[in-house]
Amino acid sequence: MTAYDDLMAFQRDTEALSQVAGRLGWDQETMMAEGSAPQRAEEHAAMASVLHARRIDPRVGDWLDKATATDPVSAANLRHIQRNYDRTMKVPADLAAEIAKTTSLAHRIWAQSRSDDDVASYLPVLEKVVGLRQQEANALAAGGDRYDALLNNYEPGATGAEIAAMFAALRPGLVDLRAAILDQPKPQTLTGIFDEAAQLALSTKLALAFGYDLNKGRIDKAVHPFSSGSGIDVRITTRTNPSDPFNCFYSTIHEVGHAAYEQNISADYLLTPLGGGVSMGVHESQSRIYENQIGRSRAFTGWLYGQMRDAFGDFGIADEDAFYACVNRVSDGFIRTEADEVQYNLHVLMRFDMERALIAGDLKVTDLEAAWNDRFAADFGYAVDKPSNGVLQDVHWSEGLMGYFPTYSLGNVYAGCLNVAMRNDVPDLDSDLERGDTSQATTWLRENVQTHGGLYEPREVITKAARVEPSEAPLMSYLTTKFSDIYQL
Repeated sequence: MTAYDDLMAFQRDTEALSQVAGRLGWDQETMMAEGSAPQRAEEHAAMASVLHARRIDPRVGDWLDKATATDPVSAANLRHIQRNYDRTMKVPADLAAEIAKTTSLAHRIWAQSRSDDDVASYLPVLEKVVGLRQQEANALAAGGDRYDALLNNYEPGATGAEIAAMFAALRPGLVDLRAAILDQPKPQTLTGIFDEAAQLALSTKLALAFGYDLNKGRIDKAVHPFSSGSGIDVRITTRTNPSDPFNCFYSTIHEVGHAAYEQNISADYLLTPLGGGVSMGVHESQSRIYENQIGRSRAFTGWLYGQMRDAFGDFGIADEDAFYACVNRVSDGFIRTEADEVQYNLHVLMRFDMERALIAGDLKVTDLEAAWNDRFAADFGYAVDKPSNGVLQDVHWSEGLMGYFPTYSLGNVYAGCLNVAMRNDVPDLDSDLERGDTSQATTWLRENVQTHGGLYEPREVITKAARVEPSEAPLMSYLTTKFSDIYQL
């Protein structure tokens, strides 16, 4: 046994325990009884302590010093373990445990506050979460930018400044396109009530159509849809709304994009540092291209129209063209996860700016609701009507995920680049999508992005697949072309 072999054997158990910790979170969101939250918080803290101890075990440092890479796979494994070791060594074990415990409790408080539209009941625990993340950022940054230190938990190698520059280049085009669209007559919208069981049945059919392997996963309901796990146990959740089946269908497709990425990583990487998605930006590129460039395309919505008529009968949309416009309708709304493609990134850009300010200490938690409402009115032109449609709508900050939000729009940027390359390589894709056959698209994404797992760095994955350096230009071009056609701009 070489030092590398010993390290990888130890790491395999660490990766397995990390998956167990993730399963605790999945259970909390889907199955756990409300009254069990205090005990679950202790369990999360205990698992965080165990994982923290393993990640800074002195033997890991010794093995890293002695291990030698013999091929690209071993080099990538060592790169990931070294990076994680260096970061974990900087964070005190008691702080890691306190973060895990507090965010587990904060999630439940957020859910109740959201249900009650009661911001005041949420702010004290959010203030504690932000303070803990600031402490972590101080430890990680070692005098550098605190937000960058947290951002690198989700997008290694990225900086807040470069993302801000990319978003600044994206924003004017989005604002102009939104303004032009909202001046035009709006397409028809769905009306009526859509049976929940029928929604869930069709959402399962959609999951299968996009390649989700239910033999190695499952679909449940949650307040905020998510994907959990990797390898051969990858689970997703969705939600239903009786008056809006698109919420269920496109949440499912979105989460299948995440899940397919994890399920399609090379089996050789199972329970190794390469066995998960390389970053949240790359992860979002998969969920967003599944949901939007494929799932909301004219070709695929033509097939989905027929499926909805089979499931619900005549639901008031006359034909496939009207349905395509309905699916892609741009309209006012408060909720990020329900936003159309044009306005979605404006929601993310707002959150990015706010969480940078929170971590920097430039925005106090007690001022967050007012700052949110002011920024929303400035960006969207109307006022937030209630907290659950405003500052309480997202789960992320309660879970301490500062640095996560920009990866949503970064994923859209990446998806724009990938879509150009995929369409060039698969010119007859629409003829398949018209039949509900996504296999050419999902195979291209599997072979060019997903199978690599963590083998390459995030931007490297996208650059190799798209054959260009990532930029916001392809996304803006795609949005302008698509919505100019729909709205006859």
